Amino acid sequence: MREYKQIGRPKPLLDGLEKVTGRTRYAPDLTVPGMLHARFVTSPHAHAQIENIDVSAALAVPGVTAVLTAADLPHIPPTSRNRLLLARDEVIFAGQPVALVLAEDLGAAQDAVDKVWIDYDSLPAVITLDEALADDAPLVWPAGMPGVSGDAGAHGASVGGDKREQKPSNIAAETRFERGNLAEGFAAADVVVERPFTTAMVHQSYLETFAMLVQPDPLGPGATVWTSTQAPFIVREEVADVLGVEETAVRVIPTPVGGAFGAKFLLLELLAAAAAQAVNRPVKLALTRSEDMLTTNPAPPARFHLKLGMKQDGTITALKADVMVDAGCYPSEHDIAAFLLGSLYQIPHLQVCYTEVLTHKISTGAYRAPGAPQAAFVLESMIDEAAHQLNLDPLTVRLQNASQPGEPMAHGKPWATMGMTEVLQTLQNHPAWQNRAEARAKGRGVGIAVGGWPGGIEPTAASCQLHRDGTLHVHVGSVDLTGTTAGFALMAAEAFGVAPDKVRVISGDTATALFAGSTGGSKITYMVGPSVIKAALEARQQVMEIAANELEADVADMEVVDGRVQVKGVPDRAIQLAEIAQKTMSFGGKYAPVVGNGRHANTKSSPSFAAQLAEVSVDEETGEVTVHKLVVVQDVGQVINPLTLEGQIMGGAMQGLGWALYEQMAHDEYGTPLTGSWMDYNVPHFIHAVPEFEAVFVEVPTEHGPFGARGAGEPPIIATAAAVGNAIADATQARLTDLPMTAPRVIAALKG
Repeated sequence: MREYKQIGRPKPLLDGLEKVTGRTRYAPDLTVPGMLHARFVTSPHAHAQIENIDVSAALAVPGVTAVLTAADLPHIPPTSRNRLLLARDEVIFAGQPVALVLAEDLGAAQDAVDKVWIDYDSLPAVITLDEALADDAPLVWPAGMPGVSGDAGAHGASVGGDKREQKPSNIAAETRFERGNLAEGFAAADVVVERPFTTAMVHQSYLETFAMLVQPDPLGPGATVWTSTQAPFIVREEVADVLGVEETAVRVIPTPVGGAFGAKFLLLELLAAAAAQAVNRPVKLALTRSEDMLTTNPAPPARFHLKLGMKQDGTITALKADVMVDAGCYPSEHDIAAFLLGSLYQIPHLQVCYTEVLTHKISTGAYRAPGAPQAAFVLESMIDEAAHQLNLDPLTVRLQNASQPGEPMAHGKPWATMGMTEVLQTLQNHPAWQNRAEARAKGRGVGIAVGGWPGGIEPTAASCQLHRDGTLHVHVGSVDLTGTTAGFALMAAEAFGVAPDKVRVISGDTATALFAGSTGGSKITYMVGPSVIKAALEARQQVMEIAANELEADVADMEVVDGRVQVKGVPDRAIQLAEIAQKTMSFGGKYAPVVGNGRHANTKSSPSFAAQLAEVSVDEETGEVTVHKLVVVQDVGQVINPLTLEGQIMGGAMQGLGWALYEQMAHDEYGTPLTGSWMDYNVPHFIHAVPEFEAVFVEVPTEHGPFGARGAGEPPIIATAAAVGNAIADATQARLTDLPMTAPRVIAALKG
């Protein structure tokens, strides 16, 4: 392994002090002169015709400026959820915005919401998968299937499934992966296990709700958009299209994001922009928690049916899987769940079928590793169960069948270099696994699971400039969600040859920064990092050339040491970096400013894997599950910043505990949401839900990542629910097949 001077050293978040002291200004904190506050009027019906909207009483509320309906906005075809502005003629989910109240202050806007009178004619609605698939089911989109929002695809979560183009139905997409002969594979098995599974609709539960502020350009067409987004360049593109202006007439300023996890690509910015254009005043839309739960894009619920065959020697012979995803009212692109089922292990005979179905419920979207936690839960549960029936070591079985680099994935293409085997081997040697008998002696169960993420890709660019105080400024266009800028500082410091505290990282907006794509899919460190390194190296070369000229030496003999450039072996012949910058930024200077540029457009992803171990106890009287220990072993390629990396892994696993034990958005038979706030939606928190965490880094470098690093954001959430479920089965011999594994479900499983 190469020795680095800066890479691998812990570096705190660049904006950490501002955040913990409350000085960070998030989108809800922003104000501009003349700003109007916006509040939704939402539909109580899952499906209904809008007969009449009376806004007169609302307009009479002091401070109310306007109450907008679809008639007041551009008629944008609702081809994706992002373009569903306000309901026009018909509502298709409970919580859909029907009108938008604009007022001088928030209180007036909220008061006026209750005075907007809307007459509805209720229509038949399909709420469950079975209802949506019935022959006589009303169609969510009778005039034709809309498109997808693209957030899951931007994560690398779409594998290009076959889109249904038959007669109109509620089926949005179907995908099938096949290999070998199922009958032959199951006939060769010594044990066959078969079970149905369900996973819940889960909200991303970010601390900061959706918030944005749109100000029309006073000097001409266009607008400035401040928004809590992961994808400023996508927001710019779409807002410009809706406003009918050139793309660069829109400036998107991404605000610090108070949590996103895949949800905050683009959703309500088009509505806010259209409203601001309609009244020609700035409009601020900051959702309440209830509005956010009602109107945004949670992860979809799913139904699985798996059948798996295994030989006595541990070889998996066959897998048949049916995956059905309830995408809500718009397609969501979660076919990667089916892809991963058929790719993680080398199974000679398999058939995996994916069906995406629309219902009259809230649309769904990306949530950290979209589709992967669900797939891991069902597949890893089945592997554990088959191994248990054959009295085999479940970790050895996984190692025996794990896919290797070069072996085929579900679609036949080969796996790239990845560390699935390495993370399993590391977990196998970990004391928590080696000493599992001690945990069992305490009445606890120990479960393991593994999950992987293919990784996203997107072109990027960055620049580096040397300033007169000797600092190197790195300019990027990516949004920092989890400390990626601290990693960029380490990369630039390593490449240029300075200490990290001499590097400043500036995340710009769409008018000032170079393109860097959207933050998601575990691709920012992986894709922006190489651009930062290239920019730093180019700036370094410029510095070397200036120093060589000043010191009358050969460029090849120059080196950067302690903030200055010196001749190798002759430290007395040196010039400070600050002095070099001064010579490039002064009247009459003979050198051009030091500005390095880097561009990167790698088209190959680098998969990341994490294996997890959970140690749990189960109260057999109440059904309560307590997770005592959670070990996450993750292949990160190369550790860039261990401090933020550990935070990423622990945070992801904590969300995995939410999938496992706590979180579920529910609707009644009429499609009415039953979990409209955090009062009735349970998320794990630090009072009772935090186990003893341990993050273990495994480094299997990828040739495509910066210094060999892989993306790290997605993998830690994937295997948690499966590991917890397997630990429950180890402790109680009861198999849980529905997420979340709540106390009533545990009790039911214990009773058989």
